[in-house]
Amino acid sequence: MAAAAVAGSVLRGLLRRQLSAQCQPLLSFRAMSSAPEQPHASHSYETLKVSRVREKVFHVELNRPDKRNAMNAVFWREMVECFNKIAQDSDCHAVVVSGAGKLFTAGIDLMEMGSMFMMVEGDDTARKAWNTRKKIREYQESFTVLERCPKPVIAAVHGACIGGGVDLISACDIRYCTQDAWFQVKEVDIGLAADVGTLQRLPKIIGNQSLVNELAFTARKMMAPEAESSGLVSRVFQDKQAMLEGAFELAADIAGKSPVAVQGTKVNLVYSRDHSVSEGLRYMATWNMSMLQTEDLMKSAQAAMEKKSTKDIVYSKM
Repeated sequence: MAAAAVAGSVLRGLLRRQLSAQCQPLLSFRAMSSAPEQPHASHSYETLKVSRVREKVFHVELNRPDKRNAMNAVFWREMVECFNKIAQDSDCHAVVVSGAGKLFTAGIDLMEMGSMFMMVEGDDTARKAWNTRKKIREYQESFTVLERCPKPVIAAVHGACIGGGVDLISACDIRYCTQDAWFQVKEVDIGLAADVGTLQRLPKIIGNQSLVNELAFTARKMMAPEAESSGLVSRVFQDKQAMLEGAFELAADIAGKSPVAVQGTKVNLVYSRDHSVSEGLRYMATWNMSMLQTEDLMKSAQAAMEKKSTKDIVYSKM
């Protein structure tokens, strides 16, 4: 309805621009980069590897392959640093997250993290509990930052995705996996309830409370076919290479569209998930009362009239 309301003014604007002798070309050819991954100079981490794989597409790898990408204390901190930086980077419009080595992640690094929670500071039970809660909230932020990042985040999972790995991918926008991938809400097997996002996000992703309860209560493995049929992942690939190529191509397609449209869509999807329909509609109306004034709308409308792809449009950075 909003698009229809502005269609008349958009078309009138197009006609004026087409009649103007000083009108600058809106469209230019933009070839898809097929160059190998290039490490990103502004991102240097111990547990993550960040590279640019396509135009405006970043690849973030969990990079502790010798430790099965187990999540240690440094990882939790670096995830926040990395995605806060990506959120502000106008050269990035979409992100792919994968794991280096033989599997996506074995989850929390029990050898390191277990000792941290056994030695919480505090003079009594109340103060220890207060500090424990503070630490858990910090770890929750490590994955909430993926959800809050306005750039779409695509998880590409191969092999095992255990415990904290399920928390991580639940905060991503799109999930792909290989046919040998499997997923496990492992926390009950180590004596705790999952506390960094799985229990809150997974029911809304799968939409089957019975299945979520079964997975969370039993810690059984969910194999790739079941993950696809349940809606946890949207595509299954033969192997890791094919999956990464598929994820990069998807990210490039997203990155080629208006960043005003894509980032606004993600913000409103996340908001609407956690609010009523009427609240979501009010938020959307407030959002678009300014965003409909973007030049991207004019450029996209002209490309559609000329039967050209959005990949040929040069949008301003955002």
